[in-house]
Amino acid sequence: MMHQIVHFTRSILSVFKIWRQLLVTLTIVTVFFWSVCSATALADSAIGYQLSVIVGAGFDQKFPATAVSLFAKPARTEVRSQEPVFATPYSPLPTPPSKSIQPYYQRVSEDLTEFRLSNGMKFIVLERHQAPVVSFLTYADVGGVNEPVGKTGVAHFLEHLAFKGTTRIGTRDYTAEKPLLERLDKLAAQITAAKTAKKVAEVTKLQAQFEQVEAEAAQLVKQNELGQIVEQAGGVGLNANTSTEATRYFYSFPANKLEMWMSLESERFLEPVFREFYKEKDVILEERRLRVENSPIGQMVEKFLDTAYQVHPYKRPVIGYERDIRNLTRADVQQFFDTYYVPSQLTIAVVGDVNPQQVKQLAQTYFGRYRAKPAPPKLKASEPKQKQTREVSLKLPTQPWYLEGYHCPEINDPDYIVYETIGRLLSNGRTSRLYQSLVEKQRLALSAQGSNGFPGNKYENLMLFYALTAPGHTVDEVGLAMRKEIDLLKTEPVSAMELDRVKTQAKADLLRSLDSNMGMAQLLLEYEVKTGSWRNLFKELEAISQVSATDIRRVARQTFTPENRTIGRLLSSK
Repeated sequence: MMHQIVHFTRSILSVFKIWRQLLVTLTIVTVFFWSVCSATALADSAIGYQLSVIVGAGFDQKFPATAVSLFAKPARTEVRSQEPVFATPYSPLPTPPSKSIQPYYQRVSEDLTEFRLSNGMKFIVLERHQAPVVSFLTYADVGGVNEPVGKTGVAHFLEHLAFKGTTRIGTRDYTAEKPLLERLDKLAAQITAAKTAKKVAEVTKLQAQFEQVEAEAAQLVKQNELGQIVEQAGGVGLNANTSTEATRYFYSFPANKLEMWMSLESERFLEPVFREFYKEKDVILEERRLRVENSPIGQMVEKFLDTAYQVHPYKRPVIGYERDIRNLTRADVQQFFDTYYVPSQLTIAVVGDVNPQQVKQLAQTYFGRYRAKPAPPKLKASEPKQKQTREVSLKLPTQPWYLEGYHCPEINDPDYIVYETIGRLLSNGRTSRLYQSLVEKQRLALSAQGSNGFPGNKYENLMLFYALTAPGHTVDEVGLAMRKEIDLLKTEPVSAMELDRVKTQAKADLLRSLDSNMGMAQLLLEYEVKTGSWRNLFKELEAISQVSATDIRRVARQTFTPENRTIGRLLSSK
């Protein structure tokens, strides 16, 4: 037992570091979404955290959280609490990352089983028998981009309510609870109408009735019963996150609790009850106040995206606009759920000590209960080509920041891996060009970072760079110096040594992220859903080695142009 505890303690340190990086690529980590700790420096973590919050909302349940990036990059998201996660290392191969990853791919292929139920739900099962634990991840192919106009925040709201239980979990008597929930909805609508009509006395009367009914309903609620069931059965890591493009639900169990997970997770989305809706609305409004209204960087990022995008829903925050959140109803959440949480939109990864045939049998028993439904409408919005530099400035009581972004293609574009490489060259840690030039040599900035895939990578996105201005210097000085470094890629070939270092680093980081069960589950699903096959993850790894200095110069010339640029200046009002 002590050995297992030590093992789990060690493994979580690795997993925690990996998982905190998700929203960089998903959301700069998927959003306004996603994904898990602080960056190496205070300045890095300040804006990194806010970027993740705007890009992806989540990890805000009262459960530990984990996440993983497509390419290991600086951290972007917080975790409120942390507990050991059953993360099982995949015994490493002797093949160094600079060489072919085919042996690794072959090994995964041999241990992986995939199947689809008749209702359209897809399962990916990867056997890892090093320890008797299993990680589960349910990937709903829906996020902030799918929200109707005027209903921003509904995807994230639904994620919160998915922990509130079902007709059998989270209630003492659903037969008695249901009419109270319906009564609350009616009273809430009446209160809104009375406020609009400025009938103060009627509002007061209705509000008193609302509070009374809400108190009655609360007496029938079993608080956090889902979490208690999971914890009592030895489960850990129960949490979820919502990004611009997806909603993810995940936790880990001992291997002998496979059927329990099947039962709990299938019921969660079979008969959900969105109880405690109005209390949770207050929670989410407070989240927005903390992360946006009370945060200069949060405000800047929201304004920056609204400037960089004119049409595409990437411009909207995943957490939602305050007015939209206030106006959301339980019916809105139910309609969103009915539209997008259909079997064909759900993909599940099961990674760990499992028997694929048993998984398939149990999946058919539990998830086979879901009725096949029509696929939701596909996102049709496309961003018009930008024709001139766009700028946005905010003056707030904060340290001055400079932001610069360029439109880039989606993950399925042939040049996507070139953009990943460019991002690493310019801004991957303290050895990157931007950090070395702006921070170390010129001392114009206290921090300089960036990433492609902001605020997501399923659709055309942004390569975003940002820097915290050093005392005695201006954001415009930082901007000029940053642009000089970026423009060098258009004129000077990258040396073979520097390019090889970046490639080796990219492969090593990504392969390390695959060491944990949850990390592997995350990446397999990201590529399965976004690119059509989990195999593209390994094809991308191989493609890294094919990127040339000519590719980098070509892509830099077509991307880093004034007409494709958006500039953000966060100025100090102190």
